[in-house]
Amino acid sequence: MNTGFTFNEIHQQPAMWRKELQALLSKKAEVSAFMHRYLTPDTDIVLTGAGTSAFIGDAICPIMRGMWRNVRSVPTTDLITHSAYLLDKERPLLLVSFARSGNSPESVGAVNLANKLCKNVAHIYITCNKEGKLALQAEGKENILLLLLPEETDDKSLAMTSSFSTMLLTCLMLGHIDTLEKDVEMIEKAVKNAEAVIADYEEKLKEIASRPFERGVFLGSGALKGIAEECHLKLQELTDGAVVCKFDSFLGFRHGPKAVVNDKSIVVYLMTGEESIERYERDLIKQVDGNNKPVAQVIVIAGEAPQLPGVKADLVVKMPYGMKENEFYGVLPYVLVGQLLGYYASLAHGLNPDAPSVSGNIHRVVEGVTIYE
Repeated sequence: MNTGFTFNEIHQQPAMWRKELQALLSKKAEVSAFMHRYLTPDTDIVLTGAGTSAFIGDAICPIMRGMWRNVRSVPTTDLITHSAYLLDKERPLLLVSFARSGNSPESVGAVNLANKLCKNVAHIYITCNKEGKLALQAEGKENILLLLLPEETDDKSLAMTSSFSTMLLTCLMLGHIDTLEKDVEMIEKAVKNAEAVIADYEEKLKEIASRPFERGVFLGSGALKGIAEECHLKLQELTDGAVVCKFDSFLGFRHGPKAVVNDKSIVVYLMTGEESIERYERDLIKQVDGNNKPVAQVIVIAGEAPQLPGVKADLVVKMPYGMKENEFYGVLPYVLVGQLLGYYASLAHGLNPDAPSVSGNIHRVVEGVTIYE
């Protein structure tokens, strides 16, 4: 068995999700009290992070708006340069910071800016590193809720995998914190689906990743657009840019971005399992298939195989325990498809998935950023 960090960090995710569920259940009273203290109907809730950590907010917002009316996703990389436009200093602010290490300059800088600009600020730090600057900064602060994830999720590899999915799960659980016990069965479904992706489809994903493609496209609707965003980065960074990737919604892809698809492409469709949405997704898949051959196509779905007469998919990934995209935790297992494709494509390009950046352009913790006053 491969013992590299990336391999292990991808495969440990189901166990980490179970572990984090138990950790949050054990501190439910404390977390619930904090949420009730600082979450009002007028609170501006901003989900923030940089890179992969920012994509957590993009995936969560469509799910969380049913409970947190004023939630939005704003990357720290935008807050640093445009905080005066993006933060309302008169409204109460709950800044939810996602950070694997908690040491990136933008993570700390965004928190400091919010504290300076806004009159009424509370923070939730969801981070994997107890020694990180964010975690250490939280000590003794009444207006900061620190949620430290299992130590194993502080991914040692360059690419974020278990850190991404476990931070995403943690924030979803915050939305149901008062009734979290009722979600145990639903979370276990997501865990079992993730285990099934690994057990049933890893070898085929490995074979597809070994093919000589140069472009990757990931499409998703709603919350799955955020998952597609994360998948596109995994494949691109793990191949050190040898595979250039895009992401979009199914409908948005028609409006120009579809031009990138050629015979050196792989297209991954993350389907919702929701008929009212899937009818649009099916139309796009049939159009791409009709206009572009050969294209490697991977279709990831929640339930039964979609009715796509005439469309030949190289792989159809089914979630055997059901769960549609809109079933709160249902999006979690989808990310493993992009992670596994990225991992095996990295090996196929002769790279070390733990440190794929031969060019030195990217680092585990971003370098070279100065935060100006």
